[in-house]
Amino acid sequence: MFTGIAAAMGSVRRLTRRGDDALLEVETSLKLDDVRIGDSIAVSGACLTVTALAGGGFTADVSAETLSRTTLRDTKAGDRVNLEKALRVGDPLGGHIVLGHVDGVGTIREKTVRSRSVIFAFEVDPEVSRYIVAKGSVAVDGVSLTVNGCEKNLFYVNIIPHTAAATTLGGKSVSERVNIETDILARYVEKLLPGGMDSRGTAGGAAHGGVGMDLLARHGFLK
Repeated sequence: MFTGIAAAMGSVRRLTRRGDDALLEVETSLKLDDVRIGDSIAVSGACLTVTALAGGGFTADVSAETLSRTTLRDTKAGDRVNLEKALRVGDPLGGHIVLGHVDGVGTIREKTVRSRSVIFAFEVDPEVSRYIVAKGSVAVDGVSLTVNGCEKNLFYVNIIPHTAAATTLGGKSVSERVNIETDILARYVEKLLPGGMDSRGTAGGAAHGGVGMDLLARHGFLK
């Protein structure tokens, strides 16, 4: 589990394909003294398991599933990535609850400098945009952001100067692709409501004991 507050950036040394999977090697100034083999690190929003530590960096296996859902499949040597170590008990929850389970890839459609901030418009597929709401939270390349507004399959965010400088977002350009993780709470709510998603990710939550108006009335939540 993460918070979407990137601790540092790293540089990709190489991505080596191994059949359908891959091995990712990252160089970073991020302090890794407290990281052990088997620990999790979010790499531009994708939760990866550390398999080796050496020479001011780490390596991680990237599964075929992760490659298919994230921008990591297009990663090349020299690319910059956002890094965040897994949340520990007692750490401040500065962003929002981020799992490192990327829902899909979005595309930058607009980048506008306004005063000292940057306004981004990201386009995402309908199955992703349905979970994004104005003033809600979203993780873009692992960075926790507040949604300014939504318009069809576009959503807008404001990047302050600190975030632009401390993450890879400041250097992003129109047409570039980014990893998107929606707020997990939206998915749980949808599953519980009538017509929500069942355990297989298909419609039918009400048929599986979802929360409906009748249930709320029976338990005194509605008058």
